[in-house]
Parts: sequence; structure tokens; C-alpha cells
Amino acid sequence: MKFLCARFSEKIGSIDFVEKGTGSVVFRTCDEEKDRVVFQMGTSDAVRALTAAQMVCKDVAAVDINMGCPKSFSVSGGMGAALLTKPDLIHDILTTLRRNMSIPVTCKIRLLKSSQDTVELARRIEKTGVSALAVHGRKVPDRPRDPAKWSEIADVVASLSIPVIANGDVFEYDDFQRIKVATGTSSVMVARGALWNASIFCPKGKLPWEEVKREYVRKSILWDNDIKSTKHTLKEMIMHHSSLELPEGKAVIKSDSLVDLARLYGEEKSYDFFVKN
Repeated sequence: MKFLCARFSEKIGSIDFVEKGTGSVVFRTCDEEKDRVVFQMGTSDAVRALTAAQMVCKDVAAVDINMGCPKSFSVSGGMGAALLTKPDLIHDILTTLRRNMSIPVTCKIRLLKSSQDTVELARRIEKTGVSALAVHGRKVPDRPRDPAKWSEIADVVASLSIPVIANGDVFEYDDFQRIKVATGTSSVMVARGALWNASIFCPKGKLPWEEVKREYVRKSILWDNDIKSTKHTLKEMIMHHSSLELPEGKAVIKSDSLVDLARLYGEEKSYDFFVKN
């Protein structure tokens, strides 16, 4: 593996996993999150998956294998949704992790061509001993604008004894309860809804996205978040609520560092505080 664990950053109190040669932080967490963070990875090889999982296992609550990502960068490497057509490889990866890990192992899939196919794969996954299964309610060819098929997630729930995590079309706080009632799942995973406005988890309702955006920039500075990661999230927020073609969007795209973003959003004090401390 190309990763080197730097173990601890005194400046911000984080545990960092750093790429050899470049010094880039590949994964960052902290002791406060140890019992909450699930480390999700893409893989097409059981041995490599185990090697990566063993590096982080002491600092996370569980390890998850992403078998649902339809993006080309993932599928071209045999990872993500490419695994959905390779049940033997899925079995190999999950059983290897389960036999050698002391923390829970979970995975996430997408719907297959038919509900019966999805249920059959889910049952096979359950037999590997995973602690839970997340199901995204869309098929690989589906687009994000296509409605998630909650009823097919319900079919999986009815067929398994392990917890099933529902995912797809959760954009408001009330959607958490709606999808749980519709599918019978024990818990819910939210992606775009949280990316666009992280206050979706507030029972009283979401905060204005401008307010959330500024708080995200502030937190990114104080935690020395990777600039590429920070820009990606900001661009997703702006594309959903506004437009990247407007001055703000263009300025985010041109930003090369956290200090650039600090200037753009008037957070120079936050940046100065981070540098001085």
C-alpha cells in the first residue's frame, strides 16, 4: 500500500493517514469520532481491502465496502457498482474482512435489474456475516433525477435479518421518517441532501444554505481540510442553490488554497487563528 500513517497531528489534534511521497492527507479523523466514523472504501481485491482496513481499524467504528458507486473512475477499476455482477468476488472481499477484523464490516449496493435479483444478492451478502447492508434505491443506469425505488428497498428489508440502511431521495428532515416507514429499514443514509445543506439533520428545519456554506468554510479552515475536498463540496452546494457561472462559483473554481477561500468568504480571522495556533 502507498499509505503511511502519520498517527497524530498536534496542531489540530487529528489522526492522519498520509500518502507517501506527496504528504497528502488521504484520511483524517480524531479520537472524538472513533466510535462514530465508518470508513468506506472502494476495492476490487480482498487482500488490498484487508490491508487498508487494518491500517484504520483502531481509529474507526466500522469498515464499509462501496459496491454501489456508478462513477467511471470507480467502475473502470473494478470497484463500486462493477462488483454487483461479481458475487463471488463480493463474497471473497467480505468474508476476508469479516474473518480478520474485530470491528463491524458493512457494505452498500444498488438495485439490480429485478427486485428478485437484488434480494438474492442481498441474501448472499448477509451470509458473509456483515453487520448491516445499505441499499441505494436506484439501478446503475438510473440518473440522480430518477425517483428512488423505495418499494424495492422494502423487498430487501423483508428478506433479511440484519439491519438494512435505506438510501435515496432524502432531502428534508421529514424524509428520514418517510423512507423508514415506506421501507421498514432501521436506519437511513443521506448523501446529496447533506452535501447541499448539512443542517438537514436538524429537527427544527434546515438553516439557510448561505449560513451553512460559511460555517463549512470556517470549519474547513480550522480543520485544515484538503482544498480539493473543500472545493468539491462548495461547488456541489453552489450548483444546487445557485450557479457556478456566477462570480462566486468562478471564484471558488479559481481558488488554489484555503487562504483564497478565506478571502472570498471573509474568513481571514479564522485563517489567521489557524496559522497562529
